[in-house]
Amino acid sequence: MTGIQARRKLIVIILLCVAVGGALLRRFAEPASTMRDIGTLLMLLWVPIIGNIISWLVQRLRRSVAPEPSAFETRGVFTAHALVELTLRAPQLPSEDIPIPEGEHFCALVLGHEGFSARWLVPSGQSLRRGQPHTLQVEFLAPTVALPRFPRETIFRMLVGESFIGDGRVLQVADSA
Repeated sequence: MTGIQARRKLIVIILLCVAVGGALLRRFAEPASTMRDIGTLLMLLWVPIIGNIISWLVQRLRRSVAPEPSAFETRGVFTAHALVELTLRAPQLPSEDIPIPEGEHFCALVLGHEGFSARWLVPSGQSLRRGQPHTLQVEFLAPTVALPRFPRETIFRMLVGESFIGDGRVLQVADSA
């Protein structure tokens, strides 16, 4: 628990005790007396904390929900639909110029105003440097929709998140797709 969390917890406990003290004061005070009004005010100090408790409960409920698997995870084994030449753009900051590690990566390949979900693999034991062309295999999430739009020599852009991070062209389309 961080220092801020500990202080917040302490504040909640103190305000709860003040509210309970206000309830007791209100219970045993004479009707229409100043002490009864003070007890009411002490009980009202607890109201802002209720929002924090509700927020905490909502965060707990959200954490317990397992993330949905991506559409590619349900498909299983990687099946190459196209062979592409991809050049990743150099980052704006030199400190971010790190090699792309081996493994599976997700993106959208963009033609004009249309984007097609895809994944690509960096072969085992290799990494990709930015600014250099690389030949990679790509699998489309919906190959029946995407492949007619990606014939040989088609130029495209690669979108990850909200940024275009690369440019490429189709070298070959798989026959089995």
